[in-house]
Amino acid sequence: MTTTIRILIADDHAVVRTGLRALLASDPAIEVLADVSEASAAVERSRVGDVDVVLMDLRFAGDATAGVRATAGLRELSDPPQVLVLTSHDTDADIVGAIEAGACGYLLKDAGPDELLGAVHAAAAGESALSPTVAATLMGRLRNPRPALTEREAEVLHAVAEGSTNRQVAASLHVSEATVKTHLVHVFDKLGVTSRTAAVARARELGLL
Repeated sequence: MTTTIRILIADDHAVVRTGLRALLASDPAIEVLADVSEASAAVERSRVGDVDVVLMDLRFAGDATAGVRATAGLRELSDPPQVLVLTSHDTDADIVGAIEAGACGYLLKDAGPDELLGAVHAAAAGESALSPTVAATLMGRLRNPRPALTEREAEVLHAVAEGSTNRQVAASLHVSEATVKTHLVHVFDKLGVTSRTAAVARARELGLL
């Protein structure tokens, strides 16, 4: 007997939810239990324990990390569903953040119907489901892992990225300008750059910002 895959759709665009419902309805082995417009609502709905796979967007109403936070929350439930990310965002930070939060799959919204349905079946079986683009990105990160910054180095880098001067960074962190400069030297060395602008650009490329 074929087991029905029970789906919950989480996306803040009604037209996307409607389109996904129509597509998933074409597969007799899939049942859409519900759709929600907020990431947090996906966690609450899944507490019932009847959801097998959550199709999760990453960004909700301008909140760039809502999907990742919800994914982590879903995986902490007593009877956690599999999470298949379906988004239009494919930066290193988005991909790695979702996978580290517990997503078993990551597809882009330009995926074809067969690819999406196949990914849903794979996710339900506990298998990974990655689009070729995402898989290539992850392999690249494994071959060239991002450098590890200390907590204070990361704070300095974030402040610099926001346009703060060394004096402003020193004041906000309650340290001396000399200490800020020392942290920046270490950041430059770890990122392989020689300027503040290059450090910010490289950090964003690596998903550190």
